[in-house]
Amino acid sequence: MKRRIPIMALVAALCATVVVSIPVPAAAVVRTADWYRTKAVADYDSRSSVVAAAYGALVSTNVDAAVARFIARDFAFAKLRAGLNEARNTDFCRRVLATHTVEFAPEVHAAAQYALNSQYPADREAFARTGYAQAKARDRQFREATGEQAAALEQFDRDFVARLRDTDPGEQVRASAAYALRPAATDADLVEFFAHDWADSADLDLVAFRIRVTDEDMRWRAKVAGLLAAAQAAEQAALESADEADRATAAHAWAQLTTQTGTPRVVWADAQRVAEEQAAAWHRVVQAAGSTTGVNWQVITGSAGATAESWAFEREQAAEQAAYWIDLYAQALAGETRMAPGGAA
Repeated sequence: MKRRIPIMALVAALCATVVVSIPVPAAAVVRTADWYRTKAVADYDSRSSVVAAAYGALVSTNVDAAVARFIARDFAFAKLRAGLNEARNTDFCRRVLATHTVEFAPEVHAAAQYALNSQYPADREAFARTGYAQAKARDRQFREATGEQAAALEQFDRDFVARLRDTDPGEQVRASAAYALRPAATDADLVEFFAHDWADSADLDLVAFRIRVTDEDMRWRAKVAGLLAAAQAAEQAALESADEADRATAAHAWAQLTTQTGTPRVVWADAQRVAEEQAAAWHRVVQAAGSTTGVNWQVITGSAGATAESWAFEREQAAEQAAYWIDLYAQALAGETRMAPGGAA
C-alpha cells in the first residue's frame, strides 16, 4: 500500500464540510458564466476534492479572481488529488452509501459506513479492495436464505430488465441488466439487480457523464480565457495603430478563438441529447415502478424520480453551456470580421 500523503487528511476534512449547496446571489449581483459553471461543479461533482476547490473559489473574498484561478489551475490540481487512493476510496464509500440502502443491502451499507467513519485510511482501502465484495456476498446469502425477493419475481420484471439491456441509454445500466439476464444467471442475480445493481449502475452513468463534460469544459475554458484576452488586446492595438499588419494579427487572434469553440459546441449539443434521452428513460422507469407493487421494485421506486430530475437538470445545464459556447463563437466571428481587411472598426 502506498504511504498516505499528509495533505489528504486536510482535504478529507475540507470535503466533509462541503455538503451545503451554494445559494445563487441576489439578482442585483452580476455573475459571470464561469461563476455559474463553478457553482454547478461545487453542487454536483462526485469528487470531494474537486467540490472543495470549487466551493473555496465561490466563498473567496475576491470571487472573480478565485473562479478564474479555479478554472485555469486549481481544477486540474483537484482532479489529481481525487485520483489519489485515500480520496478515491472516500468517494467510493460515499457512492456506495448513496446506492445501497439499509433495507436491501444492510451488510454493504454498514460496511461502507464503518469505513467512511473510520479514522484509518487502511479501513477505506480494505473496503474498496475486498470489503465491498465480501459484504455483497453476505447480503446475497441472506436474500437467498429468505427467498422472499426471488419468489416475488414476475415475468413483467424479467421483460423490463430485458428492455433495459437492449435499449437503456446508460452504458452501465445496459451492462448490469445484461449480466443479470446472462445464460448462466439465476433468480438471485435478477434480485441483486433490483436490490442495488440497477441504482448503482445508474449512478455510475450519471457520474461518468458529469465528470466527462465537466473535465472537458474546464479544459476548454482555461484555454479560451487566454485566447479571448489575446484577441481583445490585439484588436485594441490594431485600432490604436491603424496598421493593416496589426489588423491581420488581430483577425488571426479572433480566428483562433473561433476555431476553439468548435468542439465545445458539438460536445454540448450531444450532451443535451444524451441528457434528454436519459431523463425520458427514467420517466418511463417511474411510470413502470408506479404500476407494480412487487417488493423488488421498492429500491428503484425510491430513487427513479430523483434520477430523472438529475438528468433533467443535466439537460438544462447542457443547454446553458451550449448557449455560452455559441455566444462566444458569435463574439469571436464578429471580431474576426471587424479586423479582416476592409472590415469596419
